[in-house]
Amino acid sequence: MGRTVPSFRNVLEMEKEEWKPFRNALGKSDRKKFDEMWELPKFHISACSNSVQLVPLHPIVILILFHHYK
Repeated sequence: MGRTVPSFRNVLEMEKEEWKPFRNALGKSDRKKFDEMWELPKFHISACSNSVQLVPLHPIVILILFHHYK
């Protein structure tokens, strides 16, 4: 029997792939910052996976905002 819901690590990578055209339109220095921003949710992956959301981008954005707020 397989998993019906992918792990949040996989969801994070899939979401990052969807943002790839936007990333490619950025300048070189902005791409580095964009990549750094997408690394932040990995530090709180358990919080993301425990917040069962229909839209995977919501916990990602909240965690990025939370990190910058701290």
